[in-house]
Parts: sequence; structure tokens; C-alpha cells
Amino acid sequence: MAVADWVPIREELRSHEPYGAPQLDVAVRLNTNENPYGPSESTADAMARSVAAVATELNRYPDREAMALRAALAGYLGHGLTADAVWAANGSNEVMQQILQAFGGPDRTALSYAPTYSMYPEYARNTNTRWVTGRRNDEFGIDVARATALIERERPDVVLLTSPNNPTGTALPLDAVRAIGDVAPGVVVVDEAYAEFRRDGTPTALELLADHPRLLVTRTMSKAFALAGGRVGYVAAAPEIIDALRVVRLPYHLSAVTQAVARVALDHADEPLARVDELRETRDKLAAQLNELGLDVAESDANFILFGTFADRHAVWQGLLEHGVLIRETGPEGWLRVSVGTRDETQAFYHALREVLGK
Repeated sequence: MAVADWVPIREELRSHEPYGAPQLDVAVRLNTNENPYGPSESTADAMARSVAAVATELNRYPDREAMALRAALAGYLGHGLTADAVWAANGSNEVMQQILQAFGGPDRTALSYAPTYSMYPEYARNTNTRWVTGRRNDEFGIDVARATALIERERPDVVLLTSPNNPTGTALPLDAVRAIGDVAPGVVVVDEAYAEFRRDGTPTALELLADHPRLLVTRTMSKAFALAGGRVGYVAAAPEIIDALRVVRLPYHLSAVTQAVARVALDHADEPLARVDELRETRDKLAAQLNELGLDVAESDANFILFGTFADRHAVWQGLLEHGVLIRETGPEGWLRVSVGTRDETQAFYHALREVLGK
């Protein structure tokens, strides 16, 4: 859907299309890394009561600093964090946009390592930030020597690291984050949108915050907390970094309803986190099944699996769709990505894939 010629849009945007995965009405939707388990009835009831409590005051603006929510998020994250070291916005997408607004911009550079989240270059584009792409290795990790050499050459103002990485699912060792932070002249962002799904023993970059003042760790409530429709993302960093993000935030950007629902979700965190354990088990079982089919499977610490390789991945994607299963055609050429669903959904995908592949 190209922008009409007569529309006076910025020329560098004219040929671009809006971001988005296909939204199709099929029986099994495993293409957007959502949590397949919604909030429990008791949590939903508590959310409804919290919304009702703020509804009579919706004529007033919300707390523009979202202090109660930020305190709750800091408590959830631990690591000695306090409310002034956490910032919240409408999904981690808005957090990332604010980071590029504050630390990127004209005559500034952002850098990441592909394959990775496809929205990163769009954040850069939207903020007039120069974009530089390095490459991950064949196992989708980051070669520290090559990565730091690229940083020393390009001198980026923002380095975006993703752990676990999307679309590959691979996590970064903390030594790699440290090494990159030691040479990066600007801020380093570790996007941990899928952190709750990481395997036992896989560390979080939150451990590095105390010793790395220019490090930011972003998270989301869309995945583990089953709150994709609530649109809540957040970031932990030094209070001085958080203050820089506050400079570019829009007035009253996070609604009273959103803040109330998110606080309830945090109060009931044990319920979705128990489901996370189940989803990790389902992921690992599926990865083993895909390996048994003779497929290449990227090691995943997320709630999805990247698998391949196919001479014609679109034909496989289309075949699955004809079986009522929607996955994502993304990542390196020849690979496909499937989100982890319920046990039944995941097995429906597996059996459909076997039929498509004739196995």
C-alpha cells in the first residue's frame, strides 16, 4: 500500500509500508509471539474493578510520571531498583522510540546486529537516525571481536542488543554485553522482551546495571504477562538516563486505565509466570520434535522457535496456512518462525508441518 503521490509525506517514507504481521482468522495463530493463555478469571475481575475505580476520574489526566506503576515494576525486577530507575510507556515499542528520540536523531547513529527485530531500523528512520547493521554469526550469536570492531569504526550513539533475540531466540552471554559496553561511546540497550522465557542459567543484563551507567534494559508485559492488548513496556536504567527519556515523552502518555490494569497484572504475577514454565516445556519439546524431522532449529530462550531451512519457505508457510495454522515468514532466507502456543495448538502445528513436508 504505497502512499499516494499527492500526499506530501517525507520523501524517505514514501515507499515504505506500515509494520505488521498478517492478522488472519485461522484456527491456530502462532505468528506474533503472544502468550496463548489470557489472564485468569480472578485476575480479569480484579482488572475490571481497578478500571471501574478510575473510571469516575477519567475527566482528569493520569499521573504523567506513572510513579505507582514504576514502583511496582521496580519491585518485580528486583536488583535493588527503585521507581526512579524505571520508566514505562505504551509497549516497549514506545520505549524504544523514546530512546532513539533522546539519544539518536540527525547526525547520530544507531547500530545493531542482524538478523534481529525488524522494527529497529524503523525507529531509526522515524527519528532521522543513521542506521548501521552488523551481522550475527552462523549460530545467530554475536562475535565479540567483530562486533566491537564495528562499534569502534562507526562510533554509534545507540547500540541495540536483543537477548533473547527476535527472530532467532538466542540469548547473549553477559561477557558480550560487557565487552560491547566497554567500547560503545553512547548508550547500550539490551532488549529483553522475552526474558521471562529464558532457560535456567541464562542471565539477565539487569545484573550489569549497577556497574554500567549507560546501559538500558527494556522489557514488556505483552509476552510473559499476557498483556499484549494492554500495551505496557518499560525500561530499567540509571535515574539520570530515565530523566533523559522523560524529556521526550508526550504529556500524559500512559492512560490511567493502562496504569491500573498493569498494576493488577503485577499483583497477580504468579499466575502468568506459572504458565511461562509450561510454555518453556512446550517449546523445548517442540524443538526436539523439529530436530527429529531433520530440520535446523535455532536454540531458543524465547517463546518461539526459528526453524528451517527450506528452498521455498513461502510454500511451507502457505501449506501450513491451508491447514489452518498461521506462523511467521521472517528471519534469514529459508527460515520460518513459530510461536509457542498451548500444548494442543503446538501439536496441531507439528502435525500440520509433517503433512506439508510429507513426513
